[in-house]
Amino acid sequence: MVTVIKKGDSKAHIKKALQKIEESSNQGLDAKKYCGILKLEEDPLAIQKKMRDEWQ
Repeated sequence: MVTVIKKGDSKAHIKKALQKIEESSNQGLDAKKYCGILKLEEDPLAIQKKMRDEWQ
């Protein structure tokens, strides 16, 4: 997120912008809702090793 504070902005405007940033950062990410979504045919470690071997 980008917040632009201009030279002539009032203190009230700056405080409001900072408060908006704090509110949005407290929400976070609920990673549990993605648990078990991806169904794999192969072992994840085997997939990782295969992907790393592609660079050689």
